[in-house]
Amino acid sequence: MRSAATAASAGGIIPTRVMDEQRSEEWTLASRAREGDLAAFEALYRKHVRRVYALCLRLSGNAALAEELTQEAFVRAWKKLAQFRGESAFSTWLHPLVVNVALAERRSRRSREAHTFLTDDIAVYDRAALAIDPGERLDVEQAVASLPAGARAVFVLHDVEGYRHDEIAEMTGVTVGTSKAQLHRARQLLRERLAS
Repeated sequence: MRSAATAASAGGIIPTRVMDEQRSEEWTLASRAREGDLAAFEALYRKHVRRVYALCLRLSGNAALAEELTQEAFVRAWKKLAQFRGESAFSTWLHPLVVNVALAERRSRRSREAHTFLTDDIAVYDRAALAIDPGERLDVEQAVASLPAGARAVFVLHDVEGYRHDEIAEMTGVTVGTSKAQLHRARQLLRERLAS
């Protein structure tokens, strides 16, 4: 059992004192950035850009698009910086903002595609998503990136980021049942792709 002086993190156990120092440093940087200090915002950017990019890459499945989404997320963070009150870590505040940017782009792209390519055969979309060079072995990241957009988003949000289905449904605008079905589909496709 962990003592009250430590807390879990991605890299192991970090003393609460260190977490408080990090939170205090981020609060100071955010406060300075709100006052127009670009160097302070750049420090926040450098501290969080790799994790934001990784999340955008997982949600989009496309490196170039992930770069654009990362930049858009930080632009949005700059504009909404006044909403960061320091009650949680900056990364905790930033994470939902990044997810919303990525999901908004996906909805926008889907809407544009619906206007440019109309068909009654929904299997066309599945065939495009399943087009994989059979001679090439895929690693997990490639397999996740090759999932259809909806299944990929739910898989990343649920299995990678730890959101519950009701939270995913609210973020993506689908029902809880659809979220569960997309997750099942994603897992099934991943099993198939990683087995080959």
